[in-house]
Formats: sequence, C-alpha cells, structure tokens
Amino acid sequence: QVQLVESGGGLVQAGESLRLSCKISGILNMFGLGAVGWYRQASGKQRELVANIGFKSVRSDDIITYDDSVKGRFTISRDNAKTAVFLQMNSLKPEDTGDYYCNIQYWNRPYWGQGTQVTVSS
Repeated sequence: QVQLVESGGGLVQAGESLRLSCKISGILNMFGLGAVGWYRQASGKQRELVANIGFKSVRSDDIITYDDSVKGRFTISRDNAKTAVFLQMNSLKPEDTGDYYCNIQYWNRPYWGQGTQVTVSS
C-alpha cells in the first residue's frame, strides 16, 4: 500500500524559511515510479502545482519545474533512494500560505499525502 506522509509545516513570518518533507512507502517496484511533486491549496482556492520532478528516461536527467510564483525561492529535491521528497522554501511570503500536499505518480496512478499546513504571517 502506497503511503505519503508530509511534515515540516508551521507558522513563520514573512522572509523566513521552511523545509517540507514527504516520506514515501509501499513502492514495490521503482520502475513504476513517475513524477513526484508538491502542490498547495489556499483557503477557497483550487489546488495548484508548486514544484515537480518529472521523469523523462533512464538516460536523461530529471525534469524539474516550478510555478512562476516560487521560482528562485523554492527548491524541490529527493533522496537517492527515491523514498523521500523535499521542498525547501525560502523567503516565504504571506501568499505562500496554504496546505501543502505531496503527490507521486506510480504506475500512472496519482497518490496524495494528507497535507501539511504552512502559514506565513506578514
């Protein structure tokens, strides 16, 4: 059973940093693991993609994309074993406030964590 568990959220002031972690378990065959990413959902708004690591092929580098609103401030990464995904968030702004969710594609099926809350005060 695939499970994603996020952690690292909290209440910070504008300009501060947070590091979110997503622990991935239940992956039986790494060949089936596709893109991994972080989404966020602000109150009353739709869930949106923040950052994503895409898989192109075994012979090419991963493809990393960011939403324009976080470019230069957020960095997505994962461990070599591909059992964890991280989101380093620097220079946080009040508009970064929301619930942050980890997402993976496994055998072309999406899996979500329960989310972790980030609140940035001005």
